[in-house]
Amino acid sequence: MAALHSSTFLTISVLLFICFLSSPSSVDALGGRLGGKTEIVDVESNKEVQDLGKYSVDQYNLKFKKGAKGSLTYKEVVKAESQVVSGIQYFLKVSAIQNGKPKLYDAVVVVKAWETPSNSLVSFDPSY
Repeated sequence: MAALHSSTFLTISVLLFICFLSSPSSVDALGGRLGGKTEIVDVESNKEVQDLGKYSVDQYNLKFKKGAKGSLTYKEVVKAESQVVSGIQYFLKVSAIQNGKPKLYDAVVVVKAWETPSNSLVSFDPSY
């Protein structure tokens, strides 16, 4: 009898878990819907986001600083969103200085904590 009760409990638990995952209101660890973009609040004080912004500028400079436009100096991330994919994809609006003038850039960085290196710059373009 105990085995039947245990089996029924396990079946119900698995079914509830599957329902939760397939529900459009399921929430990821960052507070947003799974697969959807979530705005990150308090960007200015979020150390991880600011570190990713600096990382994106550093990576841009490594690849393109030899160009005629000159290298960028990181200032801050002014807006950020995240999206759970295979890892976490960050959409950043980065403020940087180029030739003494402040400019905004759109950066996309993917973080996969289980890989080395864990960060990967996907794109870095002027913001319009």
